[in-house]
Amino acid sequence: MTRLLILLAAITLWLAFPSQLSAQAPWPAQAPDSWGLAIVDVETTGLQAGEHEMIDLGAIYTDLNGEELGRFFVRIMPKHPERAGDIARSINGFSEDRWQTLGAVSQAEAAAQFLAFHEQMSAERRYVFTAYNASFDRGFVDAWLTSHGSDFEALYTYFVLDLPSVAWGAGVLDLVNADVAAAFGVEAETRDPMRHTGLSGAQWNLDLYRAMLAAGHGPAAINR
Repeated sequence: MTRLLILLAAITLWLAFPSQLSAQAPWPAQAPDSWGLAIVDVETTGLQAGEHEMIDLGAIYTDLNGEELGRFFVRIMPKHPERAGDIARSINGFSEDRWQTLGAVSQAEAAAQFLAFHEQMSAERRYVFTAYNASFDRGFVDAWLTSHGSDFEALYTYFVLDLPSVAWGAGVLDLVNADVAAAFGVEAETRDPMRHTGLSGAQWNLDLYRAMLAAGHGPAAINR
């Protein structure tokens, strides 16, 4: 029944978006070695993409079994640091002085570095954007790329993989990351703002994905 529902959903999307989906063929089930996951986490100055900005981005690219192919990290100096909220600062330790000390680059330079990394990694694979609360990270990445001559769908598939949704499908009806982590035997991500970065978040996302696969859940488990 589950596979039937997935097939029906795929057919519905194909009918709605034929040009986008046909460009992504063959599908992962037919050519798993041609696909991978772009496991991403971003830190920001707030919750609203466009109003607030990314201040760092971590990405770990893997194959469908979670084997690492490459990783990327950059700290970004926002154009409007005054918009950074107290809650955001308490999570990621952002301050203008600290970011300058840590070598943060401009948004344009960060975009150029990331696009170069993605181009190198995507020579032989198509990547599915993967994150915890993927709509949040996608929104910020898309706004950032769009402001620098690219966009989300130029890099990634129309589909995204949302890790708490995978957990929900596995019967773990939690949304808070620490609770989901506990259900799969993964340590909670650090809450120390001096250690918490987009890359630490991406690594935690990867650890969770691997734990889901080990428990028999997630997209790669279908081919086992």
